[in-house]
Amino acid sequence: MEEIMFSILALGIGTIITISVLILAFKIITLWFLFEKGGEAGWISFIPIYNTITIIRIAGKPWWWIFLLFIPIVNIVFLVLIYDGLSKSFEKTSGFTVGLFFLTIIFMAIIAFDKSKFQGSKDF
Repeated sequence: MEEIMFSILALGIGTIITISVLILAFKIITLWFLFEKGGEAGWISFIPIYNTITIIRIAGKPWWWIFLLFIPIVNIVFLVLIYDGLSKSFEKTSGFTVGLFFLTIIFMAIIAFDKSKFQGSKDF
């Protein structure tokens, strides 16, 4: 009986790891295309903190806003501002910003793979 329980547990852990790796691969591919569309090098999508700084730069915000993302509550406000800058940089509306906030990877994929053009930031 214990062997069956361990087999089921191992299957569940294997499934979770597989799904996590697939989501990570999708995120890296999405960021690669997003960065190239925004005029940056695609390989930056592999570097954790630097890819966030690159998103901030594409959104037209100062790079040092990365530090504000580590402060609780403040990070929510600045993340919305970064996502709004990102939406505006790719001809999207403020409603798209809401989508970016709640379903980030899906809406980033929409930006990365749709026909919108990078307009540059309007803030800087």
